[in-house]
Amino acid sequence: MRLTRSTTALFALAVALSTFTHAQNTEAARSGFSEEDTLRVAKAVQHKLLSLTNYSVFDYLSFGIKGTTITLYGYASRPTLKSDAERAAKEVSGVTAVNNQIEVLPNSPNDDRIRVAVYNRIYGNAALRKYTGSPFALGGNNTLARAAGGITQDPPLGYHAIHIIVKNGNVILRGVVNNESDSTIAHMQANLTPGVFSVDNELAIAGEPAKQKE
Repeated sequence: MRLTRSTTALFALAVALSTFTHAQNTEAARSGFSEEDTLRVAKAVQHKLLSLTNYSVFDYLSFGIKGTTITLYGYASRPTLKSDAERAAKEVSGVTAVNNQIEVLPNSPNDDRIRVAVYNRIYGNAALRKYTGSPFALGGNNTLARAAGGITQDPPLGYHAIHIIVKNGNVILRGVVNNESDSTIAHMQANLTPGVFSVDNELAIAGEPAKQKE
């Protein structure tokens, strides 16, 4: 299956749904939710997280369900996203507790520089432009928010299939692409960015089983 604009945003977080195996659904039924309710809650939490206005290309969220507890995972470039994600998950009917394990990334000017550089290299690549509808040249069009607080404070809007996580100069790529070739290109573009220490490519391929990551 090829990604389209209408499905890309969903896929960006839909990898989280791969955690809901039949065994986990069975356990959830014993502990609280029925299998039907587990799927309902999963879709509701997914929708809530995807709807967060401060969830950007520089963040990545996923979640799991055990009993009636939601566990949130991933990375937030801003502390507000961590708290907003927890609040959103708590709003889902039937959820009794939220275990928030989202990691807030360091506030680092150097990491912000790397975010811009990796973003431009990935989304400026002809083979990867299809994974966003946003303008890719970030460096030449700084807003006041970007000038004051860096790209983290004013990330590019719109859908992005490839999420770029930067922590102390190390990059993690998460999201979904159409094929292994695009995954390799994204990895190479990130790896060739000056100042990047390492690149962990965790991109999933559309139509293939998702990698079982936190």
